[in-house]
Amino acid sequence: MAPPFHIRQATADDVDTILKVIIGLATYENEPLSTVEATPDLLRENIFEKHYAHTLLAFEGTPEAPGAPLGMALYFFNYSTWTGRPGLYLEDLFVIPEARNVGIGKAFFAELGKVAQAKNCARLDWSVLTWNEPSIAFYEKVLGAKRMDGWMGMRLDERGIAELEKFSTRNE
Repeated sequence: MAPPFHIRQATADDVDTILKVIIGLATYENEPLSTVEATPDLLRENIFEKHYAHTLLAFEGTPEAPGAPLGMALYFFNYSTWTGRPGLYLEDLFVIPEARNVGIGKAFFAELGKVAQAKNCARLDWSVLTWNEPSIAFYEKVLGAKRMDGWMGMRLDERGIAELEKFSTRNE
């Protein structure tokens, strides 16, 4: 029998917990901890003051008697020109290794589904690292997710964003 856990929306009081889980995610993905630039102040400002993203947290125990953090799902809303409706983009979902295979991932997706339905989202999208076979298997076999063949992720970092200025047609 799985130990009890619960999921709730994060609050500004959870920034240290969110950062701890982000560091756990970086470790899992074999990223140097120096790649984690998030700080409690940045999380507080961008998630809880500017509302650029939202975070669900999973904890051991019950809401009345919460225990240690077990994972997080960080998401934001986008917009689909095809559907004319918002979408929910799951930026990161991470469950600590010791708490896997007890239903936390499914429970996170159930909560994300409720949020997506409440906001009339046409889609729930996310990316997964190509080497993360356990997660890919979960998404496809358990959730019934479909791979987005024909699409490739693209990114500009801060330097690339700044260099876009050279294409500007506005004089400011």
